[in-house]
Amino acid sequence: MEYKVAGNKRTSFGDGGDGGGVSSRLSFYQNSSDVDVSLEDFEQFALDRLRVLKAIEEARTRGRKQEDVDTLVIDLWRKHMRTPSAADLAAKDMISHFVLRLAYCRTEDLRRWFLGMETALFRARFRAETPDAQRKFMEDQKLPYKAISAAEFSSVKEKLGQVARSLNQPVPNADNTFYKVPFEEVPELVSARRVYLQRGFAFVPRDQLASIVVGQFRGRLTKALALTNRLWTTTIAAEEKDRLTPIVEALSMRYLGADYSQPSKGYVGIQDLDNLAKKSFPLCMRHLFFNLRHDHHLKFGGRQQLGLFLKGVGLKLEDALNFWRSEFTMKMPVEKFDKEYAYSIRHNFGKEGKRVDYTPYSCMKIITSTPGVGDHHGCPYRHFSQENLRAVLEDQQLNPRAVEAVMDKVRNRHYQLACATTFEAIHGCPSDGINHPNQYFEQSRKALQCDQDEVPEKGQQSGMVQNVSPHPVESTPLPVP
Repeated sequence: MEYKVAGNKRTSFGDGGDGGGVSSRLSFYQNSSDVDVSLEDFEQFALDRLRVLKAIEEARTRGRKQEDVDTLVIDLWRKHMRTPSAADLAAKDMISHFVLRLAYCRTEDLRRWFLGMETALFRARFRAETPDAQRKFMEDQKLPYKAISAAEFSSVKEKLGQVARSLNQPVPNADNTFYKVPFEEVPELVSARRVYLQRGFAFVPRDQLASIVVGQFRGRLTKALALTNRLWTTTIAAEEKDRLTPIVEALSMRYLGADYSQPSKGYVGIQDLDNLAKKSFPLCMRHLFFNLRHDHHLKFGGRQQLGLFLKGVGLKLEDALNFWRSEFTMKMPVEKFDKEYAYSIRHNFGKEGKRVDYTPYSCMKIITSTPGVGDHHGCPYRHFSQENLRAVLEDQQLNPRAVEAVMDKVRNRHYQLACATTFEAIHGCPSDGINHPNQYFEQSRKALQCDQDEVPEKGQQSGMVQNVSPHPVESTPLPVP
């Protein structure tokens, strides 16, 4: 991909075509077309495509059938990538892919994720095309896959029927479309004896063609991501450090859900926190909270992660100051706390500095953090050792089957799904997916309010959570990872 800057407020992607150009409905994204885009659209187009990719990840990690995933992808594509015209859609498709390629080329983990999600997106879009559109696309991309003629089908019909009968499949007829594919491109079909071979070609039915074309897409994108990474590190990141680089680097950690900069439901007081931490805090915040209760101190990363979360659940500024002061002054004079720590708490509430009302950290920001020695922030599913994580899950009284389900998600790097699985095991009900610690908290309160023990007492404020006991819950710290 060739990259250049056009003007002060617009960016142009490369030169050259991409097979069918911007008018093509599908693309291998070999080269970007000349398309000018404003900085606002540069980011918004990428976010719209990212919403589709994130939903694909959620559906796949929840074990949905391939057919259901494909249907979901098409619906999401129409919803988030909608434009006034086909030409605008083609341009948005091209721009959004290349922007996200920049964002996700920077590390091996990011490349792996982007490759998997884009491949799933391409598969669904290709399978949704008509046979004529699929044939036209393969011709545009110069793929050596040719649909056989009616005469050629008649000459091999008996052999194709033998293959179908050996696989307990319906015998093909003239309505079935077969493609001749070089046999070396379908070794898995050849080894499983699922295709008829003749003179170096495999006769592949149209319903199996998608996997071959998708393989081509995946191979080309793998190479392209490596080249884009080289271009990013050697040229673009430095040249665009004051304009595009911050946008691109933030995209891979961008949270696309609800805004938790303001508490959505009622007021939570200091007296509520111990009970809420035990019942409704996600594991990352529970770990921070009880280690704070035990050690009466957290390093900066932990204070930020927990402090913003507590703000999001409804702890007001004055209570937040009193809460942190009461803990820290167990080990230091009040004057030291007021001088060195109170400012950052007021700052998070928008009362100091730039007076920005900061939002609580999303799961992605927490997962990609890098806690050091003595830190307690981060994601337990990502940063704990497997032994410590297992011990924590068992301490929360998850049954062995649930523990194994969570650990399986962790081993496959599906950290947010591991958190959702923990939620479901604890609460006995499905989650709506976990993308934010405050989202976990809200879902937990809703689930517990369905229990008779959680019905608010008469006279309680709407949305206000009261401690069941006048005494704090025992504050046992979680194991240090």
